[in-house]
This record gives sequence, structure tokens and C-alpha cells, in this order.
Amino acid sequence: MTLRERIAEENPNALFADGFDDALIGMAERCGQPTLAVYDYGKAVEVLRVRDGMEYEEAVEWMDFNVVGAWFGPHTPVWFRRPEENDE
Repeated sequence: MTLRERIAEENPNALFADGFDDALIGMAERCGQPTLAVYDYGKAVEVLRVRDGMEYEEAVEWMDFNVVGAWFGPHTPVWFRRPEENDE
């Protein structure tokens, strides 16, 4: 069973970020809340750089505004960001 399938099995309403399967790293659980997909922010930025040919700063701006800044309700994915990514 893939990670995506496991998340969907635990939460059939879980939302996934289209085009960022390479950045899917896990699932988040909290008492009384639905299981959510967890994506690695840095890996998603790298997807944009490789797939879409964006420069680093452009990819970060696009991620922050169009992906991380998007709210689709309680099943919206979680974006994991390492502390050192804020220093770049």
C-alpha cells in the first residue's frame, strides 16, 4: 500500500497537492482530527525548480502564495518546513 493510499484509507476526504507526489513524506494525526497528508516544503520547491524551471526565489514565492497559503478546509494538507529553510 502506498503512503497516499494509506492516508486516503484513514481519511477518505484527505486532500492531496496535485503534482507534488515526490514531496509527500507522511501523515499527520491529532486527537479527534482527521488524518492529513504531510508534504516536505523544500522538496516541493525543488519540484517547481526542476519541473517548471523556476529560480529558487520564484519557487518559494509561488509555494507560499499558491500552495501553502491555500485553505481548502479541515482536510487541507500540512507543509513541513525545516528551520534551516527559513535561513535561505
